[in-house]
Amino acid sequence: MAAEDRIILKDTDLRIVAAGEAVYASNCASCHGANLEGQSNWRSPGSDGRLPAPPHDNTGHTWHHDGDTLFRLTKYGTGALIGDPEYASDMPIYDGVLTDDEIIAVLSYIKSTWPQEIRERHDEMEQDHPG
Repeated sequence: MAAEDRIILKDTDLRIVAAGEAVYASNCASCHGANLEGQSNWRSPGSDGRLPAPPHDNTGHTWHHDGDTLFRLTKYGTGALIGDPEYASDMPIYDGVLTDDEIIAVLSYIKSTWPQEIRERHDEMEQDHPG
C-alpha cells in the first residue's frame, strides 16, 4: 500500500469521533462493551476455542497496532489479516456492512478515548510505519 493510501485515524476531528462513537454503539459495543472494556477473560479462549472480545480502552492491545492494521482487521477479519482463512473468530467481517469512512470513524473514536501519552505513542508508531 502506498504511503498516500495509508489509513490515518482522525482522533482529533470531533465530527468524525462523534460519528464513530455512534457507529461503535450500534455495531461494536454489544461485544466490546459500552465503555470499550471488552469481555471478561479476553486473553483466554472460551470453551469454543475462540477468544472473547478484547477491550479497546488503554488496558487492551488495540493501541499496539497501527491504524492500517486495525482497519484491515475490522474490514476483512483476523483470518484475512493473518493469512489463515480457517481462523475461527466471533469478530464479524465488516466489509460490505460498514463503509471505509465508518470504520475509520470508529477507530478514530476508540483512539480518542486513550490517555494522551498512549495516543502520542500511537502517533509515533504511525510515523514509523510509512505503509
